[in-house]
Amino acid sequence: MQQCTEMAVLVEASNTCSLSTHHNFSLTNGMNAMEKKLAEYKCDTNEAICLKLVRFAEDVDDESTTFHPEYSHQLYGDDEVAFGYKGLQIQLYYSAGNLSTLFKVKYTSKVTETFDCVEPDDVEGKIREIIPAGFCCNTDDFISLLEKEANFKPFGTLLHTYHVHNVEEGGDFTYQIHKVDVSCPGFKEYHERLQTFLMWFIETASFIDVDDDRWDFFLVFEKYNKDGETLFATVGYMTVYNYYVYPDKTRPRVSQMLVLPPFQGEGHGAQLLEAVHRFYCNLPKVQDITAEDPSENYVKLRDYVLVKLCQTLPSFSSDKLSLGFSDDMATEAREKLKINKKHARRVYEILRLRMTDMSDETKARDYRLEVKRRLFAPTKKNQREMTKMMKCLRPEELASHISQMDTALQHEELEKSYQEVLAEYRRVIERLAQA
Repeated sequence: MQQCTEMAVLVEASNTCSLSTHHNFSLTNGMNAMEKKLAEYKCDTNEAICLKLVRFAEDVDDESTTFHPEYSHQLYGDDEVAFGYKGLQIQLYYSAGNLSTLFKVKYTSKVTETFDCVEPDDVEGKIREIIPAGFCCNTDDFISLLEKEANFKPFGTLLHTYHVHNVEEGGDFTYQIHKVDVSCPGFKEYHERLQTFLMWFIETASFIDVDDDRWDFFLVFEKYNKDGETLFATVGYMTVYNYYVYPDKTRPRVSQMLVLPPFQGEGHGAQLLEAVHRFYCNLPKVQDITAEDPSENYVKLRDYVLVKLCQTLPSFSSDKLSLGFSDDMATEAREKLKINKKHARRVYEILRLRMTDMSDETKARDYRLEVKRRLFAPTKKNQREMTKMMKCLRPEELASHISQMDTALQHEELEKSYQEVLAEYRRVIERLAQA
């Protein structure tokens, strides 16, 4: 008898009021057994999705070249689970340069083979929602496209070339950063394939309207040789939107930034962000550079890059740092590097910490008080506003607000914030020393 029939009998039995205790016990056991069997058809979509950047035909079957998403909730729900399959594998393989795509769904068994009334999730349809048309479903067709990779050349204008020494690979590798706009032939189609990676590695990712000419694109490529030919592999990219600032300026805002997993941890993010800053520094109409809802990792990266850029400016010299944050620092950072005042102040605090002997109690105290004054400024402003409001409050509301202004609690929170900032700054200083 089919499992579906068994389930129907169980449901019918549950609606019969004359069941004995023994029958109820059997029903419960039956449902538990059914639930266990169905649970075997649940798959973690972060594990099931297999991504590759393929350079050579042998990479297709080489498991060491596979990487997996950090997130899949935007397609498969908050629990990141697909139901209906055992041994599910969703293959999304890309040619390393042009990102020609192979898409296949494999599994060892399907829930309908055992339960003829239970429908599996449409895992294939979810992927088709985000990948552009023109992908391969056949491995042989995909491998034939790899032969055309020699014809692929980076889009746009070359901004910067740099080299990375890879200890594991035992050699130096060459990388290029290019600036592109959407009018570049073939780029729009390439970008549609590239942006699919956002869904897997940026938690709140969304696709952008590339037809808006205020978008700038910056791409990173690895330059390598294969059988005597020079080829290029996609490493990562950044999108920047140019907002209008009255009366005649623009404010570039970093929207998305991604270094693909096989290249992470090699310093490409810092190279990309620095190259982007240097590009906009040469444009007189640019006011300053910002970022849209920056992640914690992006803030760390930005701290490092901006400190690296500012440390050579005259206003940030050691003798000037000891005098405190100045208008000259804010002005020079904005005019020469397009860094706003808030970020310039953070750069100053990092460089000031680097030159401060924290074992000297007086110097350490001076530094601590200066940073804490900056951290406390928003709270102090709120307190002034709250004091004005208190005249209009009822007694119970007044008591609530007074409790919020508890001095001891504020000191505790301020010290905690200071220690967190100090730890962040020290990580930047360590990275500068290593560089």
